[in-house]
Amino acid sequence: TTEIELEGVFVAETAKKGCRFQAYNPIVGTGRNSAILHYTGGWNPIKDGDLILVDAGAERQLYNSDITRCFPANGRFTREQREVYETVLRAQNAVLEAVRAGVLWEDMHRLSARVIAEGLIAMGVLTGSLEDILKNHVQAVFYPHGLGHMLGLDTHDVGGYPKGVNRIQEPGIRFLRMRRTLQAGMVVTVEPGLYFIDPLIEEAMANPDVSKFINREKVQQYYYVGGVRIEDNIVITDTGH
Repeated sequence: TTEIELEGVFVAETAKKGCRFQAYNPIVGTGRNSAILHYTGGWNPIKDGDLILVDAGAERQLYNSDITRCFPANGRFTREQREVYETVLRAQNAVLEAVRAGVLWEDMHRLSARVIAEGLIAMGVLTGSLEDILKNHVQAVFYPHGLGHMLGLDTHDVGGYPKGVNRIQEPGIRFLRMRRTLQAGMVVTVEPGLYFIDPLIEEAMANPDVSKFINREKVQQYYYVGGVRIEDNIVITDTGH
C-alpha cells in the first residue's frame, strides 16, 4: 500500500458520506515523510513500523473541515513513537481544557509549547530548565508552526489578524495564523505537533545559544519517528468548546 492509495480511501469514504469535494489536497505521509508539514508526495510505500500522518478534510455545503490523525502502520507504537504521540496529545488536551471565549489565542499557543517542551525534556531530547528552554524558544525547533487557525468557508479562514494586529516575532509563534481574543461561535483548529526536521535541527545545532539545550544523541534516537500532529476542529463557547 502506498500513501496515495490511503489518500484514495479517505476521498472515497467522504464521497460516500455526501462530500463531493475536499477542503484541500490530503496530506498523507509515512515514516520520515510525516515530518514534512505540507507534504505533497504520495508515492512512497507504507512499511511495517512506520508512523502514518493523515491531514485531510472534506467540504460540506461550502464549509471546510481540517483533521489530522497519526497511527502506526502495523497497529502498534514503538516506545519512541508513543512518547512523541502522547506528548502531542497532552499538549492538545491542555489547550482543549483551557480554551473558551475571552482567552487570547497566543496564550493557548504558548500553553501548547510549554507542554511540548516538557515532553521533550522527559524524553531527554532537551536538557536544562524548562524556563530557560522556553526563553530561548528551543521547543520551536521541534514545534515550528502555530497552534491552529480559523476555519470556515476557507480552510485557513480570513480574520486571523485584524487591522493593526501584528505577528509576534518569535520562533514558532510567528507562524501562528491567528491572533485574536476568542469569541463564542468562532470555529478554530487545535493542532499542536512535534517533528524531527533536518534543516531545523541542523540550524539549531549551529547556534550555540540553542544547541546547548539539545541532546544530539537523543535526537537521533527519535529521528525515525518523523513527526506527529493531532488536529481537531472546535466551536468556541463561553464555557469552553
